[in-house]
Amino acid sequence: MPLKSGKSQKTISSNIGELVHTFKEKGKIGTSKPKSTAAAVKQAAAIAYSKAGQNNPSNAPKKELKKGKNGPAKVIRKRDGNDPVGIY
Repeated sequence: MPLKSGKSQKTISSNIGELVHTFKEKGKIGTSKPKSTAAAVKQAAAIAYSKAGQNNPSNAPKKELKKGKNGPAKVIRKRDGNDPVGIY
């Protein structure tokens, strides 16, 4: 069955489920053959998000501290642990 078109999380989730189901039946997704079910789920997520025209949230770049003059930046926090006071 072809993948559904749409951008909602419900549609993306059903597309991932459908792709994983075909992997369990046939042992492949399209023309590729992932080695494990975990690899198939990752590939199915990439395909489903691509079909929806969105970025896969698990592939988002991680935030890193910017390097300053004296090494990595330090975040100064308030004593109550809320928002940072300043970044040096």
